Amino acid sequence: MQSSLLNSTLEDKNLSEIPHFRLLLKQLVTMEVVQWTALWNTFNNEFENEKNMLGGALGDKAAEDLRQRNILMVSKYYPRITLKRLAELICLSVQEAEKHLSDMVVSKALVAKIDRSMGIVCFQIAKDSNDILNSWSMNLEKLLDLVEKSCHQIHKETMVHKAAALKV
Repeated sequence: MQSSLLNSTLEDKNLSEIPHFRLLLKQLVTMEVVQWTALWNTFNNEFENEKNMLGGALGDKAAEDLRQRNILMVSKYYPRITLKRLAELICLSVQEAEKHLSDMVVSKALVAKIDRSMGIVCFQIAKDSNDILNSWSMNLEKLLDLVEKSCHQIHKETMVHKAAALKV
């Protein structure tokens, strides 16, 4: 929903009248990691002007949202990444990157496992309960097929040995 709204807003012809906002929107729509420091330097005045508006300052909220978006972007491109590299990509310290990643996992915004001893993050695709049950069912079916084939082979071997014993 949010993505389609951003894309439709980006295609609006009236947006050409405010090129600064169009540039911001274009950065957010692309599937790339956006560097907060570069974004803040470019749009600092707009964020500062937000303090005087009814809702208050959006700078801190925007920074947090951008961190979460950047972690989601990294998870789309990297199935495994070191915490150090993740921190470099999103311009945070390793501890801050781990904290934000952990918060997102706890809130179920994404599925990931963190190996703290190795410093590796493994991103995973969230599985539906039906998919999990289907894969479990398929694995069980394969196991039962193997058991059936093994029983057939054992039965065949015993019959061959009985036939050989009768001939002797």
